[in-house]
Amino acid sequence: MPNKTIVTVNSSGRQAASLVRVASAVGYHVHAQLHSRESIVAQELEGLQNVTVVEGSLEDKTLVKDLFQGAQLAFINTTAHGDEVAIGRSLVDAAKKAGIQHFIYSSMPDHGTFGRGWPSLPMWSTKFTIENYIRQVGLPATFVYAGIYNNNFTSQPFPLFCMELQTDGSFLWKSPFDPDVPLPWLDAEHDVGPAILQLFKDGPRKWSGHRIALAFEVLSPRQLCAAFSKGVGHPVRYRRGPIEIKVPIPHGYREQLEGITVLFGEHRAPYFGPDLEAPGEALQLWEGYRGIEEYAREVFPVEEAANGMTWMN
Repeated sequence: MPNKTIVTVNSSGRQAASLVRVASAVGYHVHAQLHSRESIVAQELEGLQNVTVVEGSLEDKTLVKDLFQGAQLAFINTTAHGDEVAIGRSLVDAAKKAGIQHFIYSSMPDHGTFGRGWPSLPMWSTKFTIENYIRQVGLPATFVYAGIYNNNFTSQPFPLFCMELQTDGSFLWKSPFDPDVPLPWLDAEHDVGPAILQLFKDGPRKWSGHRIALAFEVLSPRQLCAAFSKGVGHPVRYRRGPIEIKVPIPHGYREQLEGITVLFGEHRAPYFGPDLEAPGEALQLWEGYRGIEEYAREVFPVEEAANGMTWMN
C-alpha cells in the first residue's frame, strides 16, 4: 500500500475527480479541495476511503497552506474561476514551502508564443503563465496537456460540442474545425486518473520538466463522427460552420470560443503546438483508455438520460 498523500484542487472537476477515485482505491491518501460539497461528484468523493475533503476558496491562503501539510504529491488543475494566475502562484508557493516531491500541473500551450502569427487563447495562456512560474521556482514538476474531452459531447445546445439531435434520429455536430484535420481526444473521467498515477509511480526522476500530450486518440472530425456513429448506433454527420451560442456561457468563454475559431478553424494550428504530439507518451502511461466509440456506446446515452433526454428509449 502506498504511504503517500496527494493534493488535488477543484476536485469535483473531471480531471481531478478521476485521479481521486483511482488513487484512493489503491491506497493513496488524498487531500481534495472542493468549493462546495453540494454536487453529486463532491458527495461521491467525500464518501471514498482515504479522502479528506477540504471545502473552501483557493483564494484563502491559510486553506491553501494547510492543504499541502503532510502531503508529498500534487495534481493541480487550475480553472478560470477567480484570478487564475494569482491562485496558481499561491498553490505553487505553498507546494514549494511544503516540500512537495512531485507536482503535476494540468497546463496548456500558448500558441501566441510560437512566432507563427497564431492568437493566444485566453483560457490557455493563463495556464502557460502558471507553468512558467512553476519552472522558475524550481519545483520537481511535470506538465500534462489534456486533449479534447470525449465527455464534452451533449445533445443540449451548448456551444462547440453539441451533438444536435435531428428529427430522423441522427445527430449533427457543427463546429469550425477543419473536417479532415486530426484533433486529440481524451476521456477525462476514465483515463486521467490512471495516467497521472503512473506519472507519480515513475517519479520526477523520469518526468521532471517534461510536457506530455495527454490524449489517447487522434481523429479528424469526420473520423470521430464515424466512430461515434458506430458506438451510439445512430448516424452522426459533421458540418463545418461558425460556433453557435444559444445559451448563457461563463464570463470570458466567448473570447475563448472566438479564439478557437481563428486558431483552429482558420489557421488549422496543431492543437498542442508544433512540438508536442499524441498519443505516444500517453499510451506509455496507460493502455486501457476508453476511446470515442466506447464512450458513445457506453457513456453518452447514460449522461444524456441523466440530463432528461429520451432518444435512447
